[in-house]
Amino acid sequence: MKVLYVGNDLELINQLKEEKKTAVIVKPNGLEAIKILKTSTKIDVVVSDYELTGNNGLFFYDKLKEENLAKIPFILLVKEYNQTVFKKAFQAGVNDFFVLTTTSKKQIAERCQVLAKQDSETKVENGKINAKVSYKIPLSKRIFDVVVASSILIVLSPFLLVTILAIRLESKGKVYYTAKRVGRKTFDFYKLRSMKEGSDKLLKELAAKKNQYSNTLTENEDLKEDQPCPECAKLPEGHYCSPLKYGESEKICDYMYNYRKEMAQNKNSSFIKIVDDPRITKIGKIIRNTSIDELPQLINVIKGDMSLVGNRPLPVYEAECLTKDQMSKRFLAPAGITGIWQVELRGKGGNMSEEERIALDNKYADYFTGNNYSFWFDIKILLSTVPALFQQSTV
Repeated sequence: MKVLYVGNDLELINQLKEEKKTAVIVKPNGLEAIKILKTSTKIDVVVSDYELTGNNGLFFYDKLKEENLAKIPFILLVKEYNQTVFKKAFQAGVNDFFVLTTTSKKQIAERCQVLAKQDSETKVENGKINAKVSYKIPLSKRIFDVVVASSILIVLSPFLLVTILAIRLESKGKVYYTAKRVGRKTFDFYKLRSMKEGSDKLLKELAAKKNQYSNTLTENEDLKEDQPCPECAKLPEGHYCSPLKYGESEKICDYMYNYRKEMAQNKNSSFIKIVDDPRITKIGKIIRNTSIDELPQLINVIKGDMSLVGNRPLPVYEAECLTKDQMSKRFLAPAGITGIWQVELRGKGGNMSEEERIALDNKYADYFTGNNYSFWFDIKILLSTVPALFQQSTV
């Protein structure tokens, strides 16, 4: 990998040079950098300070666009967060933006590796960009999904109406539950409501005590909700060290968000399943044990958000933890109502570790993306799902 760095941060230069198979070309200003880019030297990533001699990093990036050189991944670095520069940078089209006071040099170097890899995977030998690759479910699988899902909804519609009435009579609130889920894409996921109103607020407390997939969950004093950001504390009131993010009940800076996320990943499991969840209603327990609460997902199947067979779509807070290659492979397969892990373990009432579930999800991803995909294998999984529908646990 060849990185062109425009600036004078010696610590960053040294960090880039420490990365394996990385060559670093350093130039003090945009004019000299453009001369390098116009030569035959292949540059994989351009990293530029915002404050440059005679101009700034955004001016330099605009010049790259004028010279038709902006196809190379571009990272802009600023010493302190500035909201105006942040907005202009992404409006201009830069690939990434880092605040030096809140970002480690190693993180920037690792981001260069990722951008260089992504860029190389979109090119062919003659240097032309490949046409955009679209993800498509096999036609036989899609037709089967639509026909079967529509038929089941029509046949079970009277039964669904009775179930909806029972849910409404037991507890107040909507009879259905909608949440964002992540499969091949992010979509609105439908379920019949099996919990009391306001159950999401209790999730963090319960996850620390009853998560089926956790081996090392312990209370972490570093993750207090009211802990202030040490970098923001150095700035005048109303100013933040990095872009703002909005949590469940607070507004926090990007630096503090990533700090909490890192600490949570070190302590917690990626998946959350609550054993004997106290938030579940009486009707909810019945429809969960019989998987009736999953029936509205047939609408997701008809819409094309999901397939009948695939890997279960994950809540956003789980999906964002699966960033390593071996863990994220599961997303190569479509989101599904049922899959291998439900059939092999959940239906047998066995406990499942996080590693086992990842392995089973990856198994289907390998099968789906490989040359051995078979429509009949999906049929086999569906038929094996029937005995797995009835279970004693309420996870």
